[in-house]
Amino acid sequence: MAPPVARRAPYKDFLQPALQRRFAGTAAIVLGLAYLESLTLSHWHSLIWAWLPLGLPGLRALAIFICVLPVIILRIAHGHLGTRTANSAFETLLNAILPFSTFETVLTYVISALFFSQIYLKSTPEEAGIRWISYATGRSRLNEHAVFYTTSLVLLGLVQGVVHVALDQNRLLLGVVKMTREGDVAAGKTTPENLSSKVRRWTPVLVVRSGVLAVTVALANYAVLYYFLRRSAWRSSMWFFRIFYSDLPKYNLPLGSAPWSFWMLGRTIWASFLLGLLWYLGDIAFRVQLTREPLKKGQPLTAESKDPNGSLLNGLKSKKPRISAFAMWELALIARDYAARRQSIFDDIDRKEGPMWSQIYALCLDNIRSIERRIDEYGKPAAPAPGTELVPVPPQPRERISQPLKSDDVSIPSPRAKGSALRESVSRALTSPGKTPIESLLPKVKMGAVRVADRVMTEKQKKAIQPEVLRGYIGSLSLRVLALPLIGPIFQQRFDQQLAKAVLGAPYAETSVCMNAAYALSQLAGCSLAEDKYGNVQRDVANIIRTFTAVIRKLEAFRDAFPTHWTDMSQDRQCRQVSEVVTALKEGLGALVEAFGPYSSDLRLSRADMRMAREAATRGQEGGHPEMQQLG
Repeated sequence: MAPPVARRAPYKDFLQPALQRRFAGTAAIVLGLAYLESLTLSHWHSLIWAWLPLGLPGLRALAIFICVLPVIILRIAHGHLGTRTANSAFETLLNAILPFSTFETVLTYVISALFFSQIYLKSTPEEAGIRWISYATGRSRLNEHAVFYTTSLVLLGLVQGVVHVALDQNRLLLGVVKMTREGDVAAGKTTPENLSSKVRRWTPVLVVRSGVLAVTVALANYAVLYYFLRRSAWRSSMWFFRIFYSDLPKYNLPLGSAPWSFWMLGRTIWASFLLGLLWYLGDIAFRVQLTREPLKKGQPLTAESKDPNGSLLNGLKSKKPRISAFAMWELALIARDYAARRQSIFDDIDRKEGPMWSQIYALCLDNIRSIERRIDEYGKPAAPAPGTELVPVPPQPRERISQPLKSDDVSIPSPRAKGSALRESVSRALTSPGKTPIESLLPKVKMGAVRVADRVMTEKQKKAIQPEVLRGYIGSLSLRVLALPLIGPIFQQRFDQQLAKAVLGAPYAETSVCMNAAYALSQLAGCSLAEDKYGNVQRDVANIIRTFTAVIRKLEAFRDAFPTHWTDMSQDRQCRQVSEVVTALKEGLGALVEAFGPYSSDLRLSRADMRMAREAATRGQEGGHPEMQQLG
């Protein structure tokens, strides 16, 4: 009996628990801030019960945390890798408005703000005078201070939901493994920044953002919006509280003036600031936690697998972008920092699908070649989807268009019915292939219009309505609209947006996968000189160098020849995302040329191949571009 084969654990079995632990860390950070905000709402009559977590402050902190938890869960459900790609901001707006996820996002923020506002109202003392029901005259009355405050918080949730969709806060940008230099190692630049330092660095920015959002929405509601929303907010509040308070007045219109007071405005701003700080801190903590390196206790995630290489291969072959992106990131880290795992990749030659190196080589090279395929397909009509091919229709027998030949004597005149001659004349006039009445009258109408124009209009007016002149007027008007500070950028089709969409794909462009694939291939190939005992890697080095050279040359030629749209007012031909990809490919190719240059003849690389590779690795070096920002 054959021994049982050990099950190869899929990559997601290691990635999913890691992401869950990081989500728990994000929740702990938000819960800690919720507890601090709960202390600001405590009544400090007692120095113990006002801060004790097991008492009312702890329950209030848990309630505040539950208000923000749906927003964090929303990030998990709608999160995507990479940035949005579209020809213009207007196209991005159309693509963002149509999906149901946009409505779900805005509704989640509105509900979060509504629940937080009620927790804040319940936590205020009675003498503050902003509870929903007041008993000033001995009977229940709806307090408009609470209506104003709740309306302002709901508007805050609405605005933040729109900002969330507009700024694409669902994006996640993974890290990129780069070539290490002696100066970077000495300066400690290769050590990743830990979570606490990132949170401390972003805290002042989050405080400013929360303050700006709170002040802007509160002032807009105080000065303008509440005037239009007052009646609707009052009626809906009365309808709801009449269920619990039967002695409320029957009128549905607010009496007296609105609660305009700087004291009420200050309370609204403070509550909005606390909620905005929770949202922003949760967003930053989520991004930092879920874009950490795929490591556990300083080792790759698959180190605990019974078949580490098999689990890593499973992740690289995954059809889910998030799993394959993290697996490629882990492969690049292994190629740089973990010599034992590199050695296991070179030594793993007995797999059913082929040696471990051969499979990694094929997957990484296919990822790099995807750029070349997108360039080749740019501008071509989209291929029909599978299963939509036109099925040939069997020929149908033609219908008879004339009567069969008569067998009787044709010399005998057939009797005509009364009125048949009139019908035949009308039918002949209607079905004859001659001109229609409109076609006959159109030349006469044109001639009449020309005569009227000659009599009424001057020569200058005639020139002004010429098609060329009208097109010039429309073009100049369009340029004026595009030059407007707020409206123009929405419709401009910038060079960087169009090039990123053409090269990196749509609707999202994730550059880390291609860059990590280029680094992993070049680093593994370079290390194989000392670590590959079987010599499997050297057979593929020539193809790697030729592929890198071809992709770089094609990408640079495509970028240089890519046209600038007439609506692009800046005429800036820089594209940061494409430049980052070109830089990664050039660094990888340069490392390969430096490592295998002395062995080019043994690898069957001609002098022309090496010359083109050196030119591609050094020509137009993409320096000076900022590194990829994971928190933007």
